[in-house]
Amino acid sequence: MNKSTNLILLVAGILVLGSGIYFSLYRHPVHTLPYFGEKVPGTHGDTTYHSVSDFSLTDQQGRTITQNNLKGKIYVAAYFFANCKTICPKMSSQLERVQYKFRNEPTFMILSHTVDPVRDTVAAMARYASMHGADPAKWLFLTGDKKQLYDLARHSYISVASVGNGGPDDFVHTDQFALVDKEKHLRGFYDGTDSLEVNRLITDVEQLLLSYK
Repeated sequence: MNKSTNLILLVAGILVLGSGIYFSLYRHPVHTLPYFGEKVPGTHGDTTYHSVSDFSLTDQQGRTITQNNLKGKIYVAAYFFANCKTICPKMSSQLERVQYKFRNEPTFMILSHTVDPVRDTVAAMARYASMHGADPAKWLFLTGDKKQLYDLARHSYISVASVGNGGPDDFVHTDQFALVDKEKHLRGFYDGTDSLEVNRLITDVEQLLLSYK
């Protein structure tokens, strides 16, 4: 090939590469999700983002679930109780479509925490999970110590504004879904009864997953 042919091939190659980069960027636009919660002092005088505390709870299959089960995963945290007749059915129905959307994504999970651990036993949660088609490998319903569950809602997921101690007369109820990244940081809040808000959650999950690729 002569120099002219080589030059034409070089220019063509640059154009193809450039169009590929352009298509990739505009098909998957760069979008950084915010961080929520107050920054906390680090071990070396620096600061770090608020993160979800460690916990030990029991799921609908009787398994003990801790942060170790969530390593390398992002998840949506929600609160419910099986006897709820108001917002919980709407929220669980929305989570059904979130589960379906990410059914083949191994690094995504859903955690629904009960606010009524006395009545929401493992058996009760298993029935509720079955009613909503929950895949136990993807969508966990969690019960356990009431104070731990309520402290998580107020101080880790910061999805409840009320003050309380998790005692017998304490009760929380929230429509908020919280998005948690692989480092246990909070990256978004969404009204779980609003389909448009849940659409936004789905988009943010996609963006967060993309940021790890």
